[in-house]
Order: sequence, then structure tokens, then C-alpha cells
Amino acid sequence: MDNKDFQEILNKENITDNCQYITPKILAAISEGVMITDLNSRIIDVNPAFEFVTGYKKEEVVGRKPDVLRSGVHGIAFYKKMWRDIDQYGEWQGEIWNRRKTGDIYPEWLKIIRIHDGNHQTLGYCGVFSDLSEEKIVESELKRRTMTDSVTGISNRFAYNERMNVLLNSSKNHNYQHAVLFIDLDRFKQVNSTLGHGVGDQLLVEVTKRIQTLLKNKDILARYGGDEFVITFVDIHHPREAIHLGEKIIQLLEQPFFIEDQKVYISASIGISLYPHDGDETEILLSKADKAMYYAKENGKNQFTFYFDELKTDAKRALLLDNELRKVIKNNSFELYYQPKVDLKKYQIIGVEALVRWNNDKLGNVSPAEFIPYAEETGLIIPISECIIERACLDAQIMASKGYKAMPIAINISSIHFHQRNFIRSVEQILEQNNLPARQFELELTERTIMENERETIRKLIKLKQMGFKLSIDDFGTGYSSLSYLVQFPLDYLKIDRSFIQQICSLNDKQAVVDAIIQMAHRLQMKVIAEGVEQREQVKLLNKLDCDMIQGYYYSKPLPLNKLMEFLEFWELELEGK
Repeated sequence: MDNKDFQEILNKENITDNCQYITPKILAAISEGVMITDLNSRIIDVNPAFEFVTGYKKEEVVGRKPDVLRSGVHGIAFYKKMWRDIDQYGEWQGEIWNRRKTGDIYPEWLKIIRIHDGNHQTLGYCGVFSDLSEEKIVESELKRRTMTDSVTGISNRFAYNERMNVLLNSSKNHNYQHAVLFIDLDRFKQVNSTLGHGVGDQLLVEVTKRIQTLLKNKDILARYGGDEFVITFVDIHHPREAIHLGEKIIQLLEQPFFIEDQKVYISASIGISLYPHDGDETEILLSKADKAMYYAKENGKNQFTFYFDELKTDAKRALLLDNELRKVIKNNSFELYYQPKVDLKKYQIIGVEALVRWNNDKLGNVSPAEFIPYAEETGLIIPISECIIERACLDAQIMASKGYKAMPIAINISSIHFHQRNFIRSVEQILEQNNLPARQFELELTERTIMENERETIRKLIKLKQMGFKLSIDDFGTGYSSLSYLVQFPLDYLKIDRSFIQQICSLNDKQAVVDAIIQMAHRLQMKVIAEGVEQREQVKLLNKLDCDMIQGYYYSKPLPLNKLMEFLEFWELELEGK
């Protein structure tokens, strides 16, 4: 039975004479709460749904006025307008907050009907209401989930954009300045891949807590992406305030995080744009802060940079870089430079590492630090890796044709390429096409690469070993793996990162770390290669620590193929002269 039917029935009856007989039948059929009053607004009847929702029994409210339910949320003006509508139109409906017997305030949708006889004389009033509590809870929860990041509990991207749009609209007619800080966590992906997403999520929560200590209530903080945060520093008086905030964030995030009994280190790269100097729209300010962040990241990380006009050229360069990179892949015109590896005990060159170089007519000498990350983002790293392996095979054939003895060529393997399902088959095909054995090559993998998808990684490494490849882990010490954990991987070599080697002679803790790595690696039947060796003192100390091989500028910088062959000849002549 709907409200219209209910009203028609009531209007046909004399409410004061027949309510004891008529209303119980009617009220029993209504699932909404119902309250009937006389002309003086005294309650004369309610239904079971009323009792259930309000908590009041019928006998507790009959004879009383409906203000027994009044919550205090609405002012006098609200009720005056309600009764004006009832007097003028015969009914009123809307959302109202009432109070249960327990004291709880709840929302309901209420419709009040004026009951009249055939002569349109008012006999009383009937209120029909639905409890909106559950709907409000669901609505509130949905809104919260829509607007809140599920991991950190702060605003998400959508909520940030909404709040920014409101802020900027209200700032148009005022002399306000705001700063937008785009924050990217350096090395966060490494934490996720080595320690797991659970630790990664906890780290995000702790980062959020630290940043919040620096902000005021009016400032806006949001998690914008996986490891990206964005802050709007509201109503600043000078850009130096944004500088101070950027410095404080960097200092806070440099301090170690203690998560699940592990000490985790990260840093942050921050880009800053200013309203209204850099733009008056949310999208523009974010885009410019994002560009500035990437500039900070590419120029050393752990720093902040303001947006400046020269960054506009980045988009043009990126487009040109993409076009030229696709051309060089198609023509396989990359060049490889080779850096020798020297056996410390035998004083022999026992292998070389292949390092890609790219000289372009339009872009000049393009650093691998620029085009490799771009290639990884776009997926071009896979064909580039295949080009590098192909070029290494061709160079190996050239050296063989000139009478040089075969020596292992180490090739850096991209994580993205390695985890492709057809990686092994693609490498196998290149070797078959060039009629070269796998034993002539060494594959260098980073810690991050071998820690991803552990079971599948072990399967691939075993297969590569069976084919004849030598395997090494590159840049050891920059991630979170341990040598005891690495025992399950069939590795031949471990390369100590240059950051440890550079200070090995001046810092005792660096020397102690290198010593421990060498000893443990030997117990795990792996040989150790120290990279970045530049000084004689480093060579002597590494020899004393029983390091197996060294690689670095002390013996040779990376050389193009023709210069490498000259270097090998000179080395052999020097050995003969000793």
C-alpha cells in the first residue's frame, strides 16, 4: 500500500470516531513507520514499524506531541517552513533527523499528510517515514572509498583533483599563492620487489605519517599513484616556504624506516609548481610539477626542483628520442664498448663486459642513463636487448676471424626482457643464427631481476646454466637480498657495486662490508668481481681481501672493438716482457 492509497482511506473515515477500529488494519499493512495525530498534533496511534525504528512503545507516545522525537539538529525556521507547506499544499516531505528513545540521532525520509473530511475540514495529520540510517552508512562508506586511498587513508587522486578544483575556483578573485609538490619515492619499487608488497604498503603508511607532521589542516595531501604523493601547500606568501617544505620532506624521508625488524632506506625526488605563476588549473600545475620531479630524479634523485620553462623542451626531445630510437633498433646500429675484467691472481684478462653506446646525428651522444630508462618505460628495451646480444655475437665473430682467443662477453640483461615468457628462446635463436656457443657469454642480472617471481626465475637460471651461460648478479649491495638467500640461485659471479669500492680505502665500514661479501660469496662457491676500481690502493686492498677479479678505469675504460683488440695485444706483449 503506498502513501496515496493510505491518504485516501484516511480521508474517507472520521479519524476521531473510528481510529480504534480502522487504523490497526491499515497500519499493519504499512512497512514504513506511521504516526497519526489529532488536530492539536497529539499522537493518537502508531504502527509496529514506528516502534521498531524509534524504540518507543505505542503506550509511551500516545497523547504526546511528535517533538518527543526532535533531535535538535534543525532550527525553528525548518519547522516553520514545514508547517507552512502543510497548510498551503496539504503535505510536506523531506529528509529530517530525529532521535530514538536510546538517544541516537538518525536520518529519515518523512512525509506528513493533512487528513480531512469530505468538507475539507482538517481532522488530523499522518506522518509516514523510512529510516535512512543504512542508506546513509552505505552512502558514506562508498564516498569514503571513492575519495580515500585504501592503503594510507589519505585522499586519492580523484579526491585531490576535486579539492584542488574547489581551491582554485575560490582563489581566482583573491591574491593567493599555492605550491604543488609532486613527490616520487626513490627505490620504492626495489623495496616492493625484494621485501614484498606487504612491507611496501607499510612503508607507504609510514611515509604518509611523516609527511603529515609537516602540514597544516588546510593543506592537501594525496597518494597520487603507486609510489607518488602530491601536496598542495595552501596560501603561501613566498616560494621560499615551498623550498623549506621540500627540504624538510627530503630530510624526514632520508631517515631509516623500521618495518618488520628490517631497516629500510628510501629517498624522494620532488618537483614543485606554483599557482598562479605556473598555471591556474589543476591539470596544468600537476603536469609541470611532474616534469620538475622527473628532472630532479634524472639529475641525481633525493632533491627538489621548481618547474622552469626549459623543461618544455623535454617533450620535444622525448618525441625525437622515441623516433630515433626506433630507427636505430630497426637498423641495429648500436655500438658496443667493452671493459676488460682482470684476474687479480693471474694478472690475466679473463673476459669483458659489453656496454651499449649510441651516437645519433640529431641527438648527439645519447647517454644510456637517458635512453635505457625510456626504453624500459615504453617496452623498447626488449628489442634493444636483442640488438645488443646480436651485436655482441657479431663482434665475437670479428675477433675470432682476427685470431683472438675466445673470452666470455658479459651482457647486461634487462629485468623486463628476462621476465618475458620467450626470453630463453629468443636468446637461443640469436646464438643459433650466429653459430656461437652459450659458454662464450655471461649474463649479468640485477638483484631486483632475480628476486622477482622467484620460482620462475630459478627455472630460467637453471635452463640458462644447462645451455652453457655463465651467470652473475650485478651491483650487489644496492638492494635487499642477502648472500644466504642467493644460495638457491645457480650463480657463478657476484659483482660488488662501485659505491662500496670507491670508499674502501677511506672508510672502515665499507672495507668490512666488502670483506664480508667476498668471504661469504666464496663459501657459496661464487667468484667475486669488484667494479669501479680506479686506484692502485684499491687494487692492493682487494687483492689482500682475496677478491677474484676487478673491473674499472685503473686498467681500462670501456673501449670500442678496434681499441679493445689493440689493448689485448698490448696486454699480451706486456705479459711476455715480464
